[in-house]
Amino acid sequence: MLDPTLALARQIIARPSVTPDDAGCCDLFAERLRALGFSSEFINRNGVTNLWARRSSARPLFVFAGHTDVVPTGPLDMWTSPPFAPEIRDGMLYGRGAADMKSSLAAMLTATEAFIAAHPQHPGSLAFLLTSDEEGDAVDGTVAVVETLKARGERLDFCVIGEPTSVDTLGDMVKNGRRGSLSGKLTVKGIQCHIAYPHLGRNPIHLAAPAIAELGDTEWDQGNEYFPPTAWQISNIHGGTGATNVVPGSVEIKFNFRFSTASTVDSLKQRLTAILDKHELEYDIDWTLGSRPFLTGRGPLAEAANAAIREICGIDTELSTTGGTSDGRFIAEICDQLLEIGPVNATSHKIDECVDIAALPQLSAIYTRILEQLLSA
Repeated sequence: MLDPTLALARQIIARPSVTPDDAGCCDLFAERLRALGFSSEFINRNGVTNLWARRSSARPLFVFAGHTDVVPTGPLDMWTSPPFAPEIRDGMLYGRGAADMKSSLAAMLTATEAFIAAHPQHPGSLAFLLTSDEEGDAVDGTVAVVETLKARGERLDFCVIGEPTSVDTLGDMVKNGRRGSLSGKLTVKGIQCHIAYPHLGRNPIHLAAPAIAELGDTEWDQGNEYFPPTAWQISNIHGGTGATNVVPGSVEIKFNFRFSTASTVDSLKQRLTAILDKHELEYDIDWTLGSRPFLTGRGPLAEAANAAIREICGIDTELSTTGGTSDGRFIAEICDQLLEIGPVNATSHKIDECVDIAALPQLSAIYTRILEQLLSA
């Protein structure tokens, strides 16, 4: 008999849900969850499909969260098999979204079904938060659901997101936080002039250079138990007219902070502008806050996850905050304990994306054990 998690994963991988198209995935989940006693609500916005499904109103509230959308396939002729025709080869399930993150979604649903079958009168509540706008702009997806829940005064007690977090084998790494992202466009002003008469102008590139050097050498913080030190990096510099005989009137510098919970948005802005002022620069800055950092320390959810992974996979997991961003940055606004737990990430977004089929029932079992530890009487 085909494993139920594998069967469901194949079913949703076959739906071409390239962001922001949900391709009916949320309808499929809503129907399966309705049979388990969930009430479903679609909080759609600007063509994005968002599902909020909940069973019971008691506390604590445990939420499975994830995205049904996938990135574009890339050149179809480079795939060994069609990306939306899931295929098993050599013990691997191939298809777009197999790793990121339709296998996790399947495991969440089968884990919920198994848990409710064994504990139909469990304490607390279960919910699913699904979106088709994680791989895209991420402005009408999880954000819209969180805004709705905040307006109602609702908070989540526990949340597991199915992002592919494992490195070499299922369960070897779990994400318990992510760094924040703060970008800036710095314009340093000078005075344009003929390059043969530099005394008649002010070269903004020369003026900015000592400040850039100091910013690059600055220790913004030392990080903490879970985060590396905050990093400041320049991504782009543009100055000049294109001519070789003109001192430019300004230089534009685009930069980014990847910052930990050891710093704040305000502290980073203040320290950076203090360095620019120290060097007596005339400048403007346009700031963009991409995301704030979030962190779940040791507590009931982390302990339950580690115990479940140890039992199912026979290893102790590593709590990590490495990598880019996820929708956890939005959910963290209404949830204090949040983890990302999923399969191996090696092929996410790649041609011939795949996942080990042996990991699928294991991932479902991990999710089930977490539920049993947190919601069993």
